[in-house]
Amino acid sequence: MTNELLSVRDLVIEARIYPPGEPARNITIVHGVSFDVEKGKVLGLIGESGAGKSTIGLAALGYGRGGITISGGTVTLNGTNLVSCGPSELRQQRGAKVCYVAQSAAAAFNPAFRLGDQMIEAALKHGLMTREEARKKADHLFKILGLPNPETFGRRYPHQVSGGQLQRAMTAMALLPSPDLIVFDEPTTALDVTTQIDVLVAIKRAIEDTGTAAIYVTHDLAVVAQIADDIMVLQQGKTVEYGTTRQILEAPREEYTKKLVSIRQLGKAEAVDQSDKLLSIDHVDAGYPSGLRVLHGVSMHLPKGQTLAVVGESGSGKSTLARVITGLLPAQNGRVFFKGRELPAELAKRSRDDLRKIQMIYQMADTAMNPRHTVGQIIGRPLTFYFGLRGAKKAARIRELLTEIEMDAGFIDRYPAELSGGQKQRVAIARALAAEPELILCDEPTSALDPLVADGILKLLMRLQKETEVSYLFITHDIATVRAIADSVAVMHRGRLVRFGPKSEALSPPFDDYTDLLLKSVPEMRVGWLEEVRDQRRMAAAGN
Repeated sequence: MTNELLSVRDLVIEARIYPPGEPARNITIVHGVSFDVEKGKVLGLIGESGAGKSTIGLAALGYGRGGITISGGTVTLNGTNLVSCGPSELRQQRGAKVCYVAQSAAAAFNPAFRLGDQMIEAALKHGLMTREEARKKADHLFKILGLPNPETFGRRYPHQVSGGQLQRAMTAMALLPSPDLIVFDEPTTALDVTTQIDVLVAIKRAIEDTGTAAIYVTHDLAVVAQIADDIMVLQQGKTVEYGTTRQILEAPREEYTKKLVSIRQLGKAEAVDQSDKLLSIDHVDAGYPSGLRVLHGVSMHLPKGQTLAVVGESGSGKSTLARVITGLLPAQNGRVFFKGRELPAELAKRSRDDLRKIQMIYQMADTAMNPRHTVGQIIGRPLTFYFGLRGAKKAARIRELLTEIEMDAGFIDRYPAELSGGQKQRVAIARALAAEPELILCDEPTSALDPLVADGILKLLMRLQKETEVSYLFITHDIATVRAIADSVAVMHRGRLVRFGPKSEALSPPFDDYTDLLLKSVPEMRVGWLEEVRDQRRMAAAGN
């Protein structure tokens, strides 16, 4: 007797493409992939950007994104082949038997409705529980996922919470109907490492308690090692290796898998000279019109040609600090200096040269690009705006920038919807580089990238820094990235600066309590690490 819940056999998926000047045609993006998921088990899908991970995950719902078709094979959930189901039958399955946690919660939630109303919609549509029961369960899930004020959190709109909080809310929404299968598409990408542990523990506990099975799509092998029973490694839509988590981590057979296991070896010796300050932040307070104060007396500086990594949990004020520096959010108190000159607090009062010299790479590439503009238009706009480039010179520079981010000229006429998450983020990086800035504020620019591509992007950023002396203020929750690229480190917690200094000092003991927690929360690439950390936290809580 089998305990099989989901069976995928010989899955073939095609995409419709429209090459300029050529007839439209189909290309195969998933080539005969097969796997099984048992009840209560988790399968991890890992591989490079564009490998087909998210596409296969969506196929488990019998769904193909715009222009994508499941053209071969079967996807059988609880004995029902979703590939052959009609729209009505698929609607009965989705939101009740199988749920989905999207990669970009900011783009997935409806901004016009409160989070609580969106949370319970599927459960009510399927008649799984009453409105009162759904609200009580939603509040309970908000609590176990560590969201603030769980009893009132559902009254907020999506724009009123941080990216990490939105991602946890979407995880809660998928768990609420108690489905047989959940497809998690990078659910911890936007989370800091401390919150990531809480979410992983909550997901694992929910699976163990309810018997829910899951497909966990990610580019982070250290994360998937904590949650998955089996792992499938994908590359260019094909299965590279498929085995138990322990076998993949401890005895990988294929060369590509071995590279994934050995990643995170990039390192940078910190700069010694801290005297030539490009950016200085002096006792900045900042908040929003609602009266919420986010930053409290923050001071730090960044020397020319160096990298300052700003780390902290979701909601600690990292992105708000970047908005203050760019003038998108004027500081309530304090000042921001650039090259020794105080910058006007408001964006509208800054010169075009000020705007060019300070660029930003946003965390959510999905919401940072106009979906109606092609890649060429997105990258080309700053070339025209700041340098007046047009025609052949502009096209040549766009091709150069695409080459720098490891994309070819074939992407120029594509729209954001035709790109993978990692490809969108690389386009966002190219757009910032197009302005030839002196300072780039990098808000989690590699969070959507698989490890191998992220490693290449970090190497690219460091090479550009060496060649041009561009400075980076690098917002991240990935301590491995901090160790790889930073010269100095600022640790923020609840809007306050708790630690600041050269990397060698900031990441060396003695630590304050929060920095100690942060460093101990970095996932290790071994089975059982999550359980060890969970048990340590329980013991510490019991001791208090």
